[in-house]
Amino acid sequence: MSSQERPKANEARVIPLRPVKAAPTPARPAGEKEPLWRDVVGDVLRGERLAQERTLKDVAEAARISMPYLSELERGRKEASSEVLAAAAHALGLGLPDLLSLAQTRLAGLPRARPARASYQGEVRLAA
Repeated sequence: MSSQERPKANEARVIPLRPVKAAPTPARPAGEKEPLWRDVVGDVLRGERLAQERTLKDVAEAARISMPYLSELERGRKEASSEVLAAAAHALGLGLPDLLSLAQTRLAGLPRARPARASYQGEVRLAA
């Protein structure tokens, strides 16, 4: 390392990182809308409830939310707060991270509107 490349006493050495390319997913047919997060989370909530053979009433009571509100969550009609999502998840025997992970996995498996690409094409540099 030459004296010009050596960092000064109060400077950190910069190591360039290259962005990791995501695995390509199939393209979504033209005109088809990208799903909303609330729709995906609602599908997961409903799927978990039905897999456990539980009723809306049972889960709503366990989560301490109204049955109509839980129904709206499952249908993607309402944007739930993190507290409500956690309560619904716990009523189904899941943690909030479990619910969000299931929703993310489902969302990642759906076709994308366009091919995946890094939004930033330059170098990423982090200081230590």
